[in-house]
Amino acid sequence: MSTLTIPHPLPPVSDDCEQLRQAFSGWGTNEGLIISILGHRNAAQKKLIRQTYAETYGEDLLKQLDKELTNDFERIVKLWTLDAAERDAILANEATKRWTSSNQVLMEIACTRTSNELLHAKQAYHVHFKKSLEEDVAHHTNGDFRKLLYPLVSSYRYEGTEVNMTIAKSEAKLLHEKISKKAYNDEDLIRILATRSKPQINATLNHYKNEFGNDINKDLKDEKDEYLALLRATVKCLVRPEKYFEKVLRLAINKTGTDEGALTRVVATRAEVDMKIIKEAFQQRNTVPLDKAIVKDTTGDYEKMLLALVGHEE
Repeated sequence: MSTLTIPHPLPPVSDDCEQLRQAFSGWGTNEGLIISILGHRNAAQKKLIRQTYAETYGEDLLKQLDKELTNDFERIVKLWTLDAAERDAILANEATKRWTSSNQVLMEIACTRTSNELLHAKQAYHVHFKKSLEEDVAHHTNGDFRKLLYPLVSSYRYEGTEVNMTIAKSEAKLLHEKISKKAYNDEDLIRILATRSKPQINATLNHYKNEFGNDINKDLKDEKDEYLALLRATVKCLVRPEKYFEKVLRLAINKTGTDEGALTRVVATRAEVDMKIIKEAFQQRNTVPLDKAIVKDTTGDYEKMLLALVGHEE
């Protein structure tokens, strides 16, 4: 579900490439021109622009952007210009290289993409990094984190809507037993979260709440435990991704000092997916629209690009 405002009619792709070429020439980069083009094109159009640019000028558009832009503006433009699968591969690789127990990016990619999207991201990972995502996750994580993350990134979930209520009931009971015993790293608990389809997990967790009186995330509450924080975020990503992304944005913007990394990642990865729903969740939770919060917290070309991607209309 795209919230991008695409001007009509669009100029031919050769015009876009020519304009981008102009933006890079002369006495300085024309950032406004770059935003007006790349900030208003969808995935298929960006792919075509990259292909045509390479064919016409013999140069990689991403390398050109790398040369011309800097800082957070460069980061958002480059991430956005990538194909979704390449973008996920790069974000996942960064997450394995700088892995800390509070880093939720690997789980976020594994749990909020469709099975095919995750598969394509893993294929792009092979191409870019000459090894597998599973290999890097196994190598860079440890303990309970590895126990959870490895099956999550290895998953290929069923995407249909069918739900087995008998399984939902028995697995809700199983989850409750394990959580009551504080067996948070139990293999069955992880198996359910890592392999079941999202509708099946939803049914299981609804039954859990009806049967045992608490939302599962309430029962997984422990402010100081980072593994439990990851487990709660996993549940949220599987059943209410917009709530998860709203929280990431809220924390990125509301802290003293902006977490540009998180803000850039969520906007670049969700702009064409579910940004409309995330914006609604954000406004509900914070009583201020997301674009207003972005304006208050960011400046310059970075701000303008973010606003273009969250679908801000002048």
